[in-house]
This record gives sequence, structure tokens and C-alpha cells, in this order.
Amino acid sequence: MTTAPTILVADDDAAIRTVVTQALTRVGFEVRATGTAAMLWKWVEDGDGDLVITDVIMPDENGLDLIPRIRRIRPNLRIVVMSAQTTLQTAVKATERGAFEYLPKPFDINELTAIVKRGIENPDEIGKRSAQPEELEDTLPLIGRSSAMQEVYRTLARLMPTDLTVMINGESGTGKELVARALHDYGKRKLGPFVAVNMAAIPRELIESELFGHEKGAFTGATARTSGRFEQAEGGTLFLDEIGDMPMEAQTRLLRVLQEGEFTTVGGHVAIRADVRIIAATHHDLKQLIRQGLFREDLFFRLNVVPLHLPPLRERTEDIPELVRHFLARAKNAGLPWKTVDQSALNQLNRHGWPGNVRELENLVQRFAALYSEETISADIVERELAERSQFAAAEDAGNREEGLSALVERQLDSYFAAHQNDLPAHGLYDRVLREVERPLITLTLQATRGNQVRAAQVLGLNRNTLRKKIRELEIPVIRGGR
Repeated sequence: MTTAPTILVADDDAAIRTVVTQALTRVGFEVRATGTAAMLWKWVEDGDGDLVITDVIMPDENGLDLIPRIRRIRPNLRIVVMSAQTTLQTAVKATERGAFEYLPKPFDINELTAIVKRGIENPDEIGKRSAQPEELEDTLPLIGRSSAMQEVYRTLARLMPTDLTVMINGESGTGKELVARALHDYGKRKLGPFVAVNMAAIPRELIESELFGHEKGAFTGATARTSGRFEQAEGGTLFLDEIGDMPMEAQTRLLRVLQEGEFTTVGGHVAIRADVRIIAATHHDLKQLIRQGLFREDLFFRLNVVPLHLPPLRERTEDIPELVRHFLARAKNAGLPWKTVDQSALNQLNRHGWPGNVRELENLVQRFAALYSEETISADIVERELAERSQFAAAEDAGNREEGLSALVERQLDSYFAAHQNDLPAHGLYDRVLREVERPLITLTLQATRGNQVRAAQVLGLNRNTLRKKIRELEIPVIRGGR
């Protein structure tokens, strides 16, 4: 007769021990439950049990500290960690130390039962992760214990020991780059560089040079060989932010790199191996862009290996008090006076729609710390600030609609330089930007003159031969009679 697998349960809450024991017994497991880490350790040391379920906070020892001890003497024994400390730090620590699975409290008992069955029935599936010798820092970049963030934490914890491509989807201001950095900083490639590229901030004509680099003489202004982002990120992580804004021709080149695992620089002929982990992010609905013919479906499937959705702040308002405390503490560390936010003010913040998400909240808290002498921020202050921000946003939108070409170009280039952070763009920027402006200018002028190059040259103030030369160089199609 086959003996039923034995599950060892350790939790100082007697009610949880009872519920877990009853549920697992009903599906055919034997269960031994205890309220202390010491008894759990004795059972494990004696060779008892086929799977362990342990809480983090125990009266005599932290359950996370117990994991490496168990794995040293019984490396194949699966350990399920459950915790009311529902933070990213707890999930990552549990995974790094070798836990089979992590469950935040309160949990679905059916989900726990399914996890236990999977751990028992698939002996080769898990247990291959070794504990990391390095300890995590005391803080990780994501804040919040809401149920909306729990699946995010669990997914991140599973992904950190892997090299899988990740697609992060979420509204602007939800923290997509923070997630990408967390995956890098606590992952396999943490000793390599983290290189971020904002695809929305790079002019169309510059994208291939930015990503793949260029050789000397590849185009006007290319006075020296320049490495692209793929080379700069070698051995590390390349974060492609706002991938939905990437033009189709660049999508084709990126797809080829992902398929073949190598690339060539612009003007180059020698293939270079692409040794990077790709993390992409967007606020767009890429499936909608695919239907509109604006995004390649095959590239989507290459990038969307592991999809990760970040919830907007309006769906996790219970995290607002913790986020506010975090941002107030950060402001104090930056030299600003310490503030508190009373409950009525927090209630007011909870009712706000937060179109700018966590970034909007952070900016608001910084204003509280910098501009108000009151030690306690009241609901009146919050209401006044939110009303002023709404008026400013409406005025800014109206101004954007009326701004001239110079202001539009300045904003685009400002975003472009900001996207490089501490780096500088590739050499030859002047010629590349002029080329980017020339193409639509000449194209639209030709459309307006129905393809008549003589009239177009007159409108532009160019010699006809100069216009013809630019049409050839920029590969502009000329359709007579078209509009």
C-alpha cells in the first residue's frame, strides 16, 4: 500500500493551521502541523515530510532564515512560504533562498492545494534554484501591499533567476522602469550594465543608429565608429521603453536581431553577438496596434514571452498611505522638512483619479514637503493642490495645441537628450536631425504641389537640382497628380 505524502505545516496562527490541515487532508495528504520553527526543524532534521509549508514570522525564528538551513540538509525538499508581509522584498527573498512557491496572506486555499499537488507530483520541476549568497538590501523599489500588487511581486520573484524576455504593460507613471530595474538588479545579469532606451524620444531616422551603432562614414556626420545600445548592454539588460512607438522599419530590424541573436552596425558588415536580456514596456494596447497595422505580430510574440501588467494607482488606492510615507521620507532625506498627512487628507487622495499614477502622487508629495510650512497636511491643502494641478493641466493641453514648430522640436529633442541620461547621443546628431526634418518637409511640399518638382522647389526656395538630389538621398517617392 502506497503511503500518502506528508506535508509539514508551520504557522503560529492555530486557525490557519487548522484550515490548511483540513484542506490538505481532504485531498489525501497526511499533515503534521506546528506553531514553532524549532519543531519544524526537528521534523526536517529527522527526515520527515515530503513538502514544507511555513509562515515567515514565527515566535522563535524567521521562516525565511530557515529555508537555507533546510536546503543544506535536504536540497530536494520543497518549501512553500506564506506571509502577511506582502511586499516585493519578502517574495524575492523567499525565491532567492530557494522556496518552491510564495503565497501572500490571505490566500486561496484551493490555490495552496494546487501548489502542494504540483510540488509533490513533479519532483524534477523545482528545487533547481540555489539560494543566493547575497542578501537583499532593506528596501526594494516597489511599494505597496495591495492585492493588485501581489501577483506582480510573485511574478517578479519567479522571473529574477531567469533570463526570459519580459513585456511590461501599464499606464504612464505606474513604475515600468522601476520593475525593469528590479528584474536586473536582483537577477542573473546584475553585474552587467542596465541600459534604458525610450523609443518614443528618439527621432525615426536615428533609431537604428541608437540601437545598433554605426561605422565611420556610414552617413553624413558619422565621423567615428559609435557603439549602439545593444553593444553597451552586453552581458546585462536592455530596457526598451515605449516599444509601441517604434516605427515599422526599426521593428523589422529588431525582430531579426531577436531571431538570429546577432546584429550589424549601420554601415557595418561584421555580425556582433547580442548578449543581452530584453525587457520591453509600453502603455499602448499592442494587440490593437497590430490590428491597425502599426506593430508587427511576430515581434509581439518574440517580446511577449512573459507579460507583466502593472495596475494603475486608482486600482490600488489602499497603497496610497504607504506610498505617501515613502515619498515624505525620501523628501526628508533630501533635506526638506518632515511632514505628516492626516486621515482626512488621505481620504481625499484616495478619491482622486490619479491619471498620472504613482509619478503624479510623488510629485504632489514633493510639493507638500517643499511649499507648505504646516507640519500636518490637511484635506484643504490636498483639495487646493489637486484643483490647481487640474487647471494647470488644462492650460498646458491648450498651450500644446497652439505651440509652434520650434517649441515642438525643442520638446522632442529635450526628451531625446533626457532619454540618454548621463550619456550623449551618437556623433553626427546635427545632420541626422536635419535629415529627419527635411524628409517630411519635402514630402508634404511635393504632396501639396501634386508632385510638381518645379513648383515644390519654388515653395521651398531651393534650386531644382538641389531638390532632386535630396529626393534621391532621402528616398522620397514622387507621385504626380497625387495629393
